[in-house]
Parts: sequence; structure tokens; C-alpha cells
Amino acid sequence: MERLGVRSQTLYAYVSRGRVRAEPDPTEPRRSRYRASDVAALTARKARSRKVMDVASSAIAWGEPVLASAITTTVDGRLFYRGRDAVLLAETETLEAVARLLRGGHGVALKVVERPAPPRGGTMRERAFAALADRAGIDAPARGRAPLALAAEAATLLDMLTDAVAGVTSGGAIHERLGRAWGQGPRGWDLIRRALVLLADHELNASTFAARVAASTGASLSAAALAGLCALSGPLHGGMAARVKALIQEAERIGAEAAVDARIAQGSPLPGFGHQLYPDTDPRAEALLAALGATGPLEDLRLAAERAGGRRVNIDFALVAMGETLRLPDDAPFMLFAVARCAGWIAHALEQMQTGELIRPRARYVGADPEA
Repeated sequence: MERLGVRSQTLYAYVSRGRVRAEPDPTEPRRSRYRASDVAALTARKARSRKVMDVASSAIAWGEPVLASAITTTVDGRLFYRGRDAVLLAETETLEAVARLLRGGHGVALKVVERPAPPRGGTMRERAFAALADRAGIDAPARGRAPLALAAEAATLLDMLTDAVAGVTSGGAIHERLGRAWGQGPRGWDLIRRALVLLADHELNASTFAARVAASTGASLSAAALAGLCALSGPLHGGMAARVKALIQEAERIGAEAAVDARIAQGSPLPGFGHQLYPDTDPRAEALLAALGATGPLEDLRLAAERAGGRRVNIDFALVAMGETLRLPDDAPFMLFAVARCAGWIAHALEQMQTGELIRPRARYVGADPEA
């Protein structure tokens, strides 16, 4: 209370709203302990000026929420899709079912049975970009169209992106189609299914925000998905897998502890460890690694990094670990991310269009004085 400058009633309100986590004191049941990092974060926010410009600036990087959404949230280190625990959904559900949930739909998915052949040649990534770009160039704007038509288009887009990644148009669930394309059997299919569900959405991340900005203009669903894919391709987002793989290869060459110690000595971050939204552990990573049962060098690296860096694995590490264990193509972690997150991009695009609002923030000008 002293740090925050508040009374007990306000502190209890912070706890009830999930802004400060509390737990019973093991040495004195009548007292509570409060998470220090939550108190520090609130203290920092209160210390900042509450001018409109300052609040807006602080919201850009992991700051205050800036958009209302009923799709996804994180509470107490858990991820929820429309109130359903994502980890529990990953135990049984397919990406198609979770995509319908994210869109707020129910029942059987509506989609076009006949789909065009995927782009020929090139890498999986090249075909994925080409498929969405082709559709974005010809699809009608989404604004003003009937919800039933948009629902069918949403499901078909997800199938078309899967076809592009797999390199062939085929039937079956998305995880089975990707598994066949990557030479997997039932165990691989199940792990791919779990990963797709766990990756389907993650609140207002960079690629989802890009998709919502595009959708706010009334652009087609394919254009919004393409905007999301472009943002995902950056090394600080979906491209993180390449940096995790480099760390794994380094650990295989010189040993897990030596690789981790070298990174820490250089002041370099450990890719694949820690997440801003999860102070304890990324539940998606824990669920996927538990199903994978990773052992040997991967587990050695995980333990060495957690001991030395004090941060737990995140979903990027788990994806790369899955790719290494199943011997998937090098770009499979990114493609799994793209196919899965396309479900979330489309759900957010539809939600944004329902608001009828254009996302158009203002820039705080810091350049040269304008000429007289």
C-alpha cells in the first residue's frame, strides 16, 4: 500500500481485477503476499504522467489495453479463447473447431468445397504469401457483406493457406494434411494439432494488430490475413524460431551450459525463454513440451537456460523442439505459426469490422519546427 500510495480497499480492488496477484502467506494464514512484479508495474504506471499523449505512447509497447475484444485474454498465467482454456482445448480440439470458436460461430464450418490449386514451386513460405496475395488482389471488400458469406470465406481461406503450405489440395483435417506433407504418422499429426490450437490466437500481438488495422478499412479478409502474415514474418515475431534454432545448434556444438553462459556473458538475450505476458511460465510451451516428451540435448538446454537465466521456456522454444524431434522441415515452426494464427487474424478482422471504426492513431511529432 505504501509503494502504491493507496488504501487497503484499492489494493483489494486491484487483486479482484487481476492487476495484482495475491496468495496466502504460508507462515501466517491471516496475511497475504502480493506479487512484487505486479506491484512494481502498477507503481511505474502511477509514476508516469497521465497526460493523454503519455498514456497513448505507453500503450504501444506492452502497455495499457487499447482495443476492446471478446476473443482472447490471459489471466493468472493461463490463455483463454472466448473464456475456454486454450491448453484444455488443445487436448481434444482441431484448429478448425477452435477457429469457429474464435469467430464466435457454432456448428459445422461453412466453406467452399472446390478450391483452386495452390501456387506451384517455391518454398512453403513463398507459396503461403503468394496464395494470400492472389486472393487479396481479387476478393471483394468485407465491409457490408453478409455474415454467412464471410463465415464461409473465413473457413475457405484457412484451407487455402494450408494447401499452399502443404503444396497440394487435399481433404482431411488441417493437422493431418500438414502431417502428411511433412512425412508424419499419427503421433506427429497429434502434436501438430496441439501446436495449431495453442497458437491460434494470442490477444493483440503485432500481427493481429496489423490484421485489425487492415480490416478496419473494410478490406477483404484475405487482405487482413496477408497483413498479419507480413507482420508475422519479422525476426521479433514469427521469425524468432530461427534464433532459437541457432541457440540449439550452438548448444549441440559446445554444450548446453557453455552456450547459455556465453550468451549471458555477452549480455545477449536467450531466444525461446521468457514472455512478457507470463511472469512464471508460458502455458502453451509447457503443454506442448509435455506432449512431446523432449529429452536429451533439448532438455539439457532448457534446464541450463532456466537455471542461469531464471526464465522459463516460451512457445518459440517448444515449436523448435517439436520440429527438431519430429524432423520437420526447417521452416515448419514458422508455417505452423502462420496457419494457426490465420484463424485468429480472421476472427479479429471480423470483430474489428463489426465495430465500424477505422483504426487511425495520431503521431506525436518530434521533428524539425515547421517553416513559418
